[in-house]
Amino acid sequence: MKKITLQSLSLTLVAAIGLSACSGLGKLVKNSDKITYKVTPDPMEMHGGKVTVTISGTYPAKMFPKKATVTTIPVIKYNGGEKALTPIVLIGEKAVGSGTKISNKSGGSFSVTTDKVDYIPEMKVATLELRAAGQVKKKTKDLPAKKVADGIIVTPLLVKNDEKALIGKDNFQKVIPRTQNANIFFIVNQSQVRSTEMNSEELKALKVFAATGIANKYAFKGMNVSAYASPDGELSLNTNLAENRAKEATKAMMAMFKDKKMKLDTATKEAFYTKVTTAEDWDGFKKAMDASSIPDKELILRVLTMYPDGETREKEIKNLAATYTEVADKILPQLRRAVLTMNADENSRTDEQISALAASTSDSLSVEEILYAATLTNDINAKLDIYKKAEIKYASDWRTANNVGYAYLMQNKLNEADEAFKRADAASVNNPIVKNNLGIVARWRGDRAAALQLYSAATSAGTEVNYNMGIVEILEGNYASAVSNFGSYTTFNSALAKLLSGGTDDAMAILDKSNDKDAALSFYLRAVAGARQNKVDVVTNNLKAAIQKDASFKQMAIEDAEFIKFREDAEFKATVN
Repeated sequence: MKKITLQSLSLTLVAAIGLSACSGLGKLVKNSDKITYKVTPDPMEMHGGKVTVTISGTYPAKMFPKKATVTTIPVIKYNGGEKALTPIVLIGEKAVGSGTKISNKSGGSFSVTTDKVDYIPEMKVATLELRAAGQVKKKTKDLPAKKVADGIIVTPLLVKNDEKALIGKDNFQKVIPRTQNANIFFIVNQSQVRSTEMNSEELKALKVFAATGIANKYAFKGMNVSAYASPDGELSLNTNLAENRAKEATKAMMAMFKDKKMKLDTATKEAFYTKVTTAEDWDGFKKAMDASSIPDKELILRVLTMYPDGETREKEIKNLAATYTEVADKILPQLRRAVLTMNADENSRTDEQISALAASTSDSLSVEEILYAATLTNDINAKLDIYKKAEIKYASDWRTANNVGYAYLMQNKLNEADEAFKRADAASVNNPIVKNNLGIVARWRGDRAAALQLYSAATSAGTEVNYNMGIVEILEGNYASAVSNFGSYTTFNSALAKLLSGGTDDAMAILDKSNDKDAALSFYLRAVAGARQNKVDVVTNNLKAAIQKDASFKQMAIEDAEFIKFREDAEFKATVN
């Protein structure tokens, strides 16, 4: 009984070996080292948070079984796990099924691009392994696993979180220009200033302006006196009339400022006054006619257009007898005038005064003053305190809540910043500055799509928004768009975008101009650029500088696939070991 059993097993084994030999799988396994593979890119690369590779391979002649199906599974192996990619299916010339056909007689090739796989931090140190199995009918055999790529380049993750948050700027002015206007009207063909004019409401307002300025220590700059004659009458007479009206109006003003109740010495001198005269005020005439309801006014306005000469104009208008009478009664009197414009500068509180009040009695400050007060300190905690006080008193002004959010953002307090920006957004719907800041919050929380949407609604806020969009474009893998968005900025991120888009020399030049050119990260990026240029001296010199400033870059360089081809270089090893 035992003899029969052993004989049966022996026959089964011989049959299996025979079947394997007939299937060709044994030969395939035995000669699997003759299969050549190429992975592009090698090392693998992460773009937009995804990893994808193109795997091509070539089978020599007389090797691929005619009836076989070979399924190859690319696997990314990393510390703590692995991730299988899109299977590659190859079939022999007589096999049934779908896949890339490989000839037994002449051999054949394949090229497949895998699906995108989400990158996780553990994949930074990784390999790509091919695991293949051949099958003929129900018979299967595994080919030896083969490593075909080493490392994943993750240079886009060097991007800095240096988004440009925007404050709601104050409109504080250290010197505030102040002006006050008044008119003095004259009787036809006269230049005397009547007492009734000196007591008009406009002159009273001018006196109040001057008194207020004296009390508040305005710096009075002067007064413009523009005197006019109406366009009726002889030109020479009107010229003299306008000049005399300017003189008389100036004298009246000088006398007024000599009054003890509001004495202003500078205004009692003729040098304080600038006199301008207009002999025939046709511009004023046209403006007054436009605003009037006089019959035939359109005809009169056409006369002004048709006849550039003043005498002809006057003659044609007088031909409209009834209309001219109304013009003479309603239009011309308001043109016989002197227009007074008093100019002064009001000096605001000093920086010292504003800072002291912001710390003690901020309620006494205007919204512009308190927002300005925050710019007088570099202490972010002090800024936040001032902006909080501003929001308490001026909550309806979107700038106060926005600036609270800005200060929180500078402190990396994302939740508090978000809440403040939302308050600002409610106070000023669709405000581009607030949308930009909300975009930063969204990006820092990992929602790049929401960030781009918010930035798109904020483009009118300035180039800072484009810069922020550039950061998102780096993380999305859109490097050319990132370069475009960064524009003329010379920062680490703009250099990174240039490097990732293929401009290593440009990246180096930008780094040399950047404000953080001497930072450890900048030296590290120069080393990466050197690796892409295959310049070992550039790699090691810049790595040494980076490690000297920050020792953590030593381990980073050891793991970084950018430096794989230098790992056996003596100078590189000496730098990182």
